[in-house]
Amino acid sequence: MASNFPPQIPQKTESVIPVSALNQAVAQLLERNFPLTWVSGEISNFTRAASGHWYFTLKDSAAQVRAVMFRGRAQYANFMPREGDKVEVRALVGLYAPRGDYQINVEAIRRAGVGNLYEAFLQLKAKLAAEGLFDQERKKSIPSFVRRIGIVTSPNAAALRDVMTALQRRVPHIEVIIYPCPVQGDGAAAKIAQMIALAEAENRCELLIVCRGGGSIEDLWAFNEEIVARTIAHCELPVISGVGHETDFTISDFVADLRAPTPTAAAEMAATPRADWIANLNQWQHAMQRQMRGQLDRQAQNLDWLSQRLQSPSSTLASKRQQINYCAQSLRFAVLKPVQTAQNRLLQLEKRLMQKRPQIQACQSKLAYQHMQLRTSMRHQLQQHQTSLASLQEKLEMLNPQRTLERGYVILQQADGQVIRSAKQIHARDFLQLRTAQDVSELQIATINSAVKKRKSTD
Repeated sequence: MASNFPPQIPQKTESVIPVSALNQAVAQLLERNFPLTWVSGEISNFTRAASGHWYFTLKDSAAQVRAVMFRGRAQYANFMPREGDKVEVRALVGLYAPRGDYQINVEAIRRAGVGNLYEAFLQLKAKLAAEGLFDQERKKSIPSFVRRIGIVTSPNAAALRDVMTALQRRVPHIEVIIYPCPVQGDGAAAKIAQMIALAEAENRCELLIVCRGGGSIEDLWAFNEEIVARTIAHCELPVISGVGHETDFTISDFVADLRAPTPTAAAEMAATPRADWIANLNQWQHAMQRQMRGQLDRQAQNLDWLSQRLQSPSSTLASKRQQINYCAQSLRFAVLKPVQTAQNRLLQLEKRLMQKRPQIQACQSKLAYQHMQLRTSMRHQLQQHQTSLASLQEKLEMLNPQRTLERGYVILQQADGQVIRSAKQIHARDFLQLRTAQDVSELQIATINSAVKKRKSTD
């Protein structure tokens, strides 16, 4: 019985492509399938490169996408975006092949929230689109050859001079009929609709151009009015709308049979003898220009990315030199710090030792001085006490009753020892003591004389 091992390895039949080819194919797929689209969001991580290109992130509450606006487009922006700005960008979806990053290439940028006019623009656009006024099937083809062209615009507008210059340069034999009207301000929409209806009624021209120069949404608002849109939509003449610049869109652009990015472009489209031919050629030319501009922009972006990664030798040397200096300083600090710490500790201990060390000679001198002071003080106090004692002895001696008795005085006392101080204390038959300096005698009072009694009665 034959063995089935080892198994048979199937031959590789699928082609293998490199990553760069895969990214390039994905980039082309995105660019072909996603037309220019207005995208709204908030600016984040905005960077203006030295090349003049703008790099930023466009985000909302749920997602974000990288965005790049190259210098050729950024120079026409009427403001410099800042972090947190809410904007609307007109962009192509693309892929930055070197990193495989999905991004959008911004062609135009404007501030978001243009107000009630933009809301009204969207409402009218949705309303007319629902009615089918924007459908391609109802639009008339532009004639290949015309003899007369009607122009509905202001006679003082620069757009009229641009159209006339283009027509004179390309087809000077074509007759031009001007239908003058204001292109902005109150009542401008009614005047524009009236001139379109007049051109249709006269039927003198084979093609009608409705145009004006660029401006803000307020300046272009007359071409967003419903009366103008419906008049263009129901006009029997083919109408080319050339209002504003390439990034400007109005309702008249959607209902017209052909939309031109500028008034000059409208003249070129109207005056081309082989319109379909040249239109296709122009489309391929524009596509090629976009491809070339995209390739150049991608290369410029790649150059910016590589320049950010490239570091000059002088910067590298400076960085290494700074690291060496830091390491040398750290080494010196690591070596000298313990020595300095030990020296400081030694100085502190020596200082404390000197503070605690007894001064014997000074103490002996102080002790001798205090001994001398003590002896002097004791001698002085002794003398003072002796003098005071002598003085007290003299005072005591002077107050001694014995000395009074020695001078001839006597003390007469009652039997209980009480001193007789007044004659009132003496009564007949009292026993008294008579104290002299030498002895004490007892006596009895027999009688008290009259003088004493008289004085007693007087008292």
